[in-house]
Amino acid sequence: MIPVQDLFEVHLTVADLERAVAFYRDIVGLRVAHVESARHAAFFWIGTAGNAMLGLWQAGSGPQTMMLHTAFRVSLVDVIAAPRVLSEAGITPLDFDGRPTDQPTVLAWMPAASVFFRDPDGNLLEYIAMLPQAPQPGRGVVPWQTWKLMQEDIPPGDCSEIGR
Repeated sequence: MIPVQDLFEVHLTVADLERAVAFYRDIVGLRVAHVESARHAAFFWIGTAGNAMLGLWQAGSGPQTMMLHTAFRVSLVDVIAAPRVLSEAGITPLDFDGRPTDQPTVLAWMPAASVFFRDPDGNLLEYIAMLPQAPQPGRGVVPWQTWKLMQEDIPPGDCSEIGR
């Protein structure tokens, strides 16, 4: 069993992403963490960066197509172990794109390691752990083993990936 530490993020669908971003930024006072224009999504830090997050996804005027998603903060050791633990429990661990995986995925813009899976009703759940490296948004979303190799390619003190 993976011990859950706390809730990490909540996702909401919105009809107009630009209007929603302005509301959560200007009215609610949340700090924009990242905008994924191609995916019609925006993310906000709740409190300090890396503590908790709100994700907004534009659904438009058509029927909602996004499944509900909840992420649980766990230790990095447990994220790394999660594919094995989930598989042993008869649950398919998934990568960021929903494909079966045997390793975590790293979202380099945060950066964080995560493993996704579905509950019996099809809701998307996630175990996630923030990583100690600086954000590297230009590196995208990569498998854990690729992330580890990429970190070897960055000389100590080199921050050229930050802010891309």
